[in-house]
Amino acid sequence: MNPNLLKLKTEIEPLRNQLIQHSVYNKIKTINHLNKFMEHHVFAVWDFMSLLKTLQKILTCVDVPWFPIGNPQTRYLINEIVLGEESDIDEQGFRTSHFELYLNAMKQTGCNLTQINDFIKNISKKIPLEISMQIAGVSSPASNFILKTFEVINSNKTHVQAAVFTFGREDLIPGMFLSFVKELNNQTSNNVSVLKYYLERHIEVDGEHHSHLAYEMTEKLCGSNITKWEEATEEVKKSLKARISLWNAIEEQLN
Repeated sequence: MNPNLLKLKTEIEPLRNQLIQHSVYNKIKTINHLNKFMEHHVFAVWDFMSLLKTLQKILTCVDVPWFPIGNPQTRYLINEIVLGEESDIDEQGFRTSHFELYLNAMKQTGCNLTQINDFIKNISKKIPLEISMQIAGVSSPASNFILKTFEVINSNKTHVQAAVFTFGREDLIPGMFLSFVKELNNQTSNNVSVLKYYLERHIEVDGEHHSHLAYEMTEKLCGSNITKWEEATEEVKKSLKARISLWNAIEEQLN
């Protein structure tokens, strides 16, 4: 493994462990608890897509007339990740994005989708991000998490964006949570089957294939520039801390 990549992974490991072992998972014991968690977590699923599309916009040509941009290998890496995230298959074999799949999981378990639906409606009308969140009544913890992600998006530092995308995202859901979801799905006659599929799909695609693609993308964008690796490491740490704060806030509500 690239020594700079290995150093980054070593430095962020304590924060990743904090997230994977976070006590919020022990507090999710019922479907109502699960719904509370999902109603907050969905905003992290959404801003993940915004970060991904930012990378695609920078690393590939999305203009017309088209012209080649950047490194073909990097273009391939980001385009393959986008393909999987934006047009994967659902549990019935139909094409969908992972965000839409998560919304379907929320509908199935009985979540309140008012905030996330109103928020998406607002931003689709080009209403500014912060105002969209205010109008929709997005909670402060979720709003703060989104704003932190958009600091990275607006940083104009592609190596930082790639690193945060690679190391601060959805593979942080622990196996014990999937086990709980499987058991809850059994107890509720498959009322949590879509979430179960979503988590299993993330493990299968994001946790394995996409992780390797994202590692390679981060390596190429940081190269041998030590300053870039240091910047990437610091921003990944900030991103992980932001998610810990979000998890802390969810746990307080569950308490």
